[in-house]
Amino acid sequence: MEKGSHNLRLGLLLTATGAHFGSWRLPEARPQDAFTLAHYCDIARIAERGLLDFLFIADTLALYPNKNPRTHGHAPLISHLEPFTLLSALAPVTDHLGLAGSATTTYNHPYHVARILASLDHISGGRAAWNLITSGNPAEAWNFGFKEHPDDVERYERAAEFADVVTGLWDSWSDDAFCFDKSSGLYFDPRGMHVLNHDGPHFKVRGPLNIARSPQGRPVVAQAGSSEPGRALAARTADIIFTAQQTFSGAKSFYDDIKRRVQAVGRHPDQVLVFPGVVPIVATSQGAADAKRMRLDAAFDPALGIESLSVEFGMDMSIYPLDEPLPPDLPSSPKASSRRQLLFEQAMRDNLSLRQLAVKTASLGHWTLCGPADFIADTLQSWFTDGAADGFILMPASQPDGIEDFVNLVVPELQRRGLFRREYESATLRGNLGLAKAPQT
Repeated sequence: MEKGSHNLRLGLLLTATGAHFGSWRLPEARPQDAFTLAHYCDIARIAERGLLDFLFIADTLALYPNKNPRTHGHAPLISHLEPFTLLSALAPVTDHLGLAGSATTTYNHPYHVARILASLDHISGGRAAWNLITSGNPAEAWNFGFKEHPDDVERYERAAEFADVVTGLWDSWSDDAFCFDKSSGLYFDPRGMHVLNHDGPHFKVRGPLNIARSPQGRPVVAQAGSSEPGRALAARTADIIFTAQQTFSGAKSFYDDIKRRVQAVGRHPDQVLVFPGVVPIVATSQGAADAKRMRLDAAFDPALGIESLSVEFGMDMSIYPLDEPLPPDLPSSPKASSRRQLLFEQAMRDNLSLRQLAVKTASLGHWTLCGPADFIADTLQSWFTDGAADGFILMPASQPDGIEDFVNLVVPELQRRGLFRREYESATLRGNLGLAKAPQT
């Protein structure tokens, strides 16, 4: 895919009040809107007015465990609507915007996920996407009768087989199998029905799926794999890959690695798109943008950040002095997340204290861009044109004003530079992403 006109892609992480954990405490914020459909409809309409490719809903099947009485009850984003129920409700109030939701392969069954996504693709006219995840929140195991998750090897083996089964079920029918021939009474042509008969170590699924092949052939598959097994799975199964990156060099390295892996498994690199996450704080001047950020950071309790760091690092981070640089010789932990290395490198690179690093987690540890529209556009353009990204997942610090500011200020600047579309190219998400309709396998 030549990186010429209108090739930059943009997705939106859909959150109730924003990706910054201090946003819900601002006087103008309405955290109670997290449970109202009208609020999400407003955000979706703004995103579609801005010609974004898709919105994306993250998910977890449990509250994160928190034994710290100082922070218990203070964390936002712990209660949210089930993604595919909400996405189905957003389908009729949008016409082009893609609708992506997370579903874990650890505590779901492939038939359920295949059926839900195929239904959403039909309801939306070809705009559905599945974010394939494995469960990382340890409390999810407790909600499904287990003491802990399977180990990483088993989780990713299950995920790979899960993806194969879902893909096979999506191919249960030929595009023209449902002929609806009233004269002969033939509702579907049995020759167009394909029985999967999958028999693997984790799943035994006969099929076929009881839904006709969807408008995209198969819904778009997204994944956020940064670990070694995650990258391998993403290269084999994903159309979109989400990633958390803090520097151009890190993003470029990840991008090049993914494209090599994609090619090595026999896929075309242009058909797998890499989307780093970015938290844009946009205003008409640098001073105004900085003031927005300071307001958000002031509303964030660093103790919450330390609790979050303890989860990511797999150890109690509160044992270190709050206002001294993070030690360079932190002990390793088998419970650490793949984001530990990203946060640790940032702390070492910028000589951050524990307090400063804790505040960084207020935006989920993602790359933050704070400034006027031309600065935001300059930076996104350089990452895009210099081969570190095919697009970006926008994670506005506050909502709905964050996405509205981006659409009103940054999108016109990207359009002026010939980087972003002025109208949607297709009725389907695959079409707008420049991806071909999935072929029948």
